[in-house]
Amino acid sequence: MNKLKKEKQAQIIASLVEGNSLRATARMCDVAFNTVLKLLPEIGRVCEEYQQRVFVNLPCQRIQCDEIWSFCFAKEKNVPQKLRGKGYGDVWTWVAICADTKLVPCWRIGDRKAWDAQHFMT
Repeated sequence: MNKLKKEKQAQIIASLVEGNSLRATARMCDVAFNTVLKLLPEIGRVCEEYQQRVFVNLPCQRIQCDEIWSFCFAKEKNVPQKLRGKGYGDVWTWVAICADTKLVPCWRIGDRKAWDAQHFMT
């Protein structure tokens, strides 16, 4: 399996962080669209590891929380019967933001149910 050089990975990440789409990033970085897609889980794991290690004992005094609605594949009411209960439909992203620094110390992706809200706030 081919492995992207670190410089190319950094170029792809920089492009995504700047807000470019996956396809635009693939074109700009001269890589296949699937190459960008395959890099995303690796980026996520590295970011999670970094945050678990560094985001401890934060000096945050005021935390603001909010939730954002989106959907995966289709809105809940339009998900075909054969795909229901398999992760498709409405998705809520719960976000905590430090009011002073704008740091996002934690988030949760789930449903808009009491259990998800309690788990997030804990």
